[in-house]
Amino acid sequence: MTTELPTSSHRWRCGGCGNLTRFDVTRTRRTTEFWHFDLAGDHAVESTEVRGESVESVSCRWCGRDDAIEIVDRNEAALLGEDPTTNPG
Repeated sequence: MTTELPTSSHRWRCGGCGNLTRFDVTRTRRTTEFWHFDLAGDHAVESTEVRGESVESVSCRWCGRDDAIEIVDRNEAALLGEDPTTNPG
């Protein structure tokens, strides 16, 4: 089980069903945002700085398991034939 975010060279994989593409992620983020209001009172967020983030849970969208999520190398997943286009969903 992991509560880490994958890096650009890694991805999540469900060790239970092999899913590489669909996960439910619960996380908490603390941010500082710059809000710009127009004269009518509508706003747009022009910049966001993430000051802290924690992943509380990751579960597989296909089988529902939260105890089998692992981080794997993207290239190794492709070499093992675990192409996300071959998985249903």
